Amino acid sequence: MSKPLIISDCDEVLLHMIVPFGQWLEETQPVSFKLIGNDFGKAIRDKVSGEPVPPEEIWRLLGLFFDNEMHRQTPIAGAVEAINALKDHADVVILTNLTDRHNEPRRQQLLAHGIDFPVFTNQGPKGPALQAILDRYQPSHAVFIDDLAQHHGSAMEHVPHIDRLHLCGEPTLAPHITCGFEAGHAHARIDTWEHALPWLLSRLEEKA
Repeated sequence: MSKPLIISDCDEVLLHMIVPFGQWLEETQPVSFKLIGNDFGKAIRDKVSGEPVPPEEIWRLLGLFFDNEMHRQTPIAGAVEAINALKDHADVVILTNLTDRHNEPRRQQLLAHGIDFPVFTNQGPKGPALQAILDRYQPSHAVFIDDLAQHHGSAMEHVPHIDRLHLCGEPTLAPHITCGFEAGHAHARIDTWEHALPWLLSRLEEKA
């Protein structure tokens, strides 16, 4: 009999990302970082002119961060314990929006924090990647965890039968992002693992 499957994002779900990224920018790059609301496109500005950097520069800086600075990322409170508790009830995989060359560094990064699960890298909306993972694992039931509403929308479009939990564990970001639950794309919005774990376990039990 197939097992249930948990498919979890990484950045802002398992590990902090925006805060260490901003700290690295301020310390090492000729830009400032100040996220107001959720407008990431205007958060990175030239320290001299004060003008927002163009999108291609944002992508370049993100690439540099993930190439060299992933050691700065630390676990979201309760994430390590919770995701490991789930493996007693389901298979667990990580679906992260990074380039494929970052797959093994991400796996090693998570392993260093005590999270040892298969890692799938993806670019763009996550719905097609979720479908591919479901085709591979053929789970009895699946739950998708992500911090961005658009990925829950993509999941609802491509794999509407799976449960979807919107979880953003970064407290400086969580109040400002679009809510996948309010948008009707996620089944729940819970931003702490303390409260997310019981919800996840109850969903697994209901579908057992």
